[in-house]
Amino acid sequence: MIEFERTKNLAKQKKMSLREVNDKAKLGKNSIYKWKTNKPGTEALTAVAKILGTTTDYLNGLTDDPTPPTKSNSPTTFEDLGLPYKGVIPEDVNDMYRAIAKQYAEKHNLPKRDA
Repeated sequence: MIEFERTKNLAKQKKMSLREVNDKAKLGKNSIYKWKTNKPGTEALTAVAKILGTTTDYLNGLTDDPTPPTKSNSPTTFEDLGLPYKGVIPEDVNDMYRAIAKQYAEKHNLPKRDA
């Protein structure tokens, strides 16, 4: 399966054995070798991706780029989170967002805005 092949290739590039990756990811004995015929679970795949410095999307074959995305200085949008709001906060969650923003402002001693 693709997960096994990509894990094997990345491990080789990083000069690690599959056993070493398996042990560092704290998986059961020879778990990665079982990926030849069985699809790995999400937790196992996530642990291996972290050890190899890649993404689960790459290991799953959803992308051909093994490089994890870098954090940017741009603010997170609803679209980044996969939410359909398109910048408009629905009324039923508006109070929750206000409470979170207020808590953040207080924690970071941000000045209050005049109404």
